[in-house]
Amino acid sequence: MSGIVVRVTLHIDTAQRRARLAVRHGLAGAVHPGKTAEEVAADLVALHATDPATVHLSVAARLHRPLVADLEAALYERRSLLRMLGMRRTMFVVPAGFAAVVQAGATRAVAAEQRRLLLKHLAETGVGDAAWLQDVSESTYEALRRRGSATAAQLAGDEPRLRTLMVFPQGNQYVTSRVLFLLAAEGRIVRGRPVGTWISSQYAWSCLPDWLPEPLPELDPAAARAELARAWLARFGPGTTADLKWWTGWTMTHTKAALRDLAAVDVSLDGGETGWVLPDDTGPVDDPGPWVALLPGLDPTVMGFQSRLWYLGPHAPALFDRTGNAGPTIWSDGRIVGGWGQQASGRVATEFTEDVTPAVRKAVARAADELQGWLGGVRVTPRFRAPLERKLSDVAGTVVP
Repeated sequence: MSGIVVRVTLHIDTAQRRARLAVRHGLAGAVHPGKTAEEVAADLVALHATDPATVHLSVAARLHRPLVADLEAALYERRSLLRMLGMRRTMFVVPAGFAAVVQAGATRAVAAEQRRLLLKHLAETGVGDAAWLQDVSESTYEALRRRGSATAAQLAGDEPRLRTLMVFPQGNQYVTSRVLFLLAAEGRIVRGRPVGTWISSQYAWSCLPDWLPEPLPELDPAAARAELARAWLARFGPGTTADLKWWTGWTMTHTKAALRDLAAVDVSLDGGETGWVLPDDTGPVDDPGPWVALLPGLDPTVMGFQSRLWYLGPHAPALFDRTGNAGPTIWSDGRIVGGWGQQASGRVATEFTEDVTPAVRKAVARAADELQGWLGGVRVTPRFRAPLERKLSDVAGTVVP
């Protein structure tokens, strides 16, 4: 007996990663008629909300029914979902009960960085200093508290200093959006109902203590980061250290610390990379069988990883914009096989980037008809436009085979 312990690293292949994504992201298997928008958001950890249409389309793709009224009730009446700044300075919709984890684990650091940057810009443009920013911020907050709900324009009318212009060589910028962004990142104000329809990107603001029945609890940042990493691994794992670092926007130090705190298990992946799973998540997931889905631009499944070759292949130039934002995609059995766009007539047009079987083509056509039907004539143009989406949206005529 030599006493040497040989550690065998678990291997999770690409087929298993695709099966996990399909099942855990609600893209395959039985449709559950009673499932709620809140449950879909929890399944995906957070719904991308930079483009307001993404929230609705992501939920509808999992529940296979239009959810506009139900989702708006969750956001603005029950307030069981919260629109907030989160990872990577990105807008998300998260379950209200998980908002404190996002705030402490990601948004608090964003707020600190944005405050430093804004103070730098105020000084460079001769607008003001920390005292000036504090005074304007407090005045804006009090104006919002008095109104209860207000647009940015209304608040600028109450606090004229919000119309102060910062003059830069590359262009000018009013402080309005920067001050409101900072107040939101600090967890003091929240975006409420949109000004217009569900695809509008302009919102009325409210003070967070008036919006939620109870204030967000103050969590320890390290514990919150571990909890955020746990949620991500449970839904997206296995993922690499670089995937988690990118998705969260953390430093490498914070990323590695969160993985250590969770006692995450390292696994080998196809292609030679090392991924991570939770200690109780090393077993296989059954193959869910064939499935297709039409996912919107910025869908959480598409945007969950930095390394996307295993489900995207070589098609990023056609399906993503130049800064890495995903356009609308067609999925089949855990990989992206094409993209879609909506024409001026409302028709959902599709194009394949991979060879697929006739059965997949028929399933995609049915999914396109389903999406087109529940949109009911509403025209959705992604905020970040990928080349293939632009092409399909500009094409007149029938669905591209």
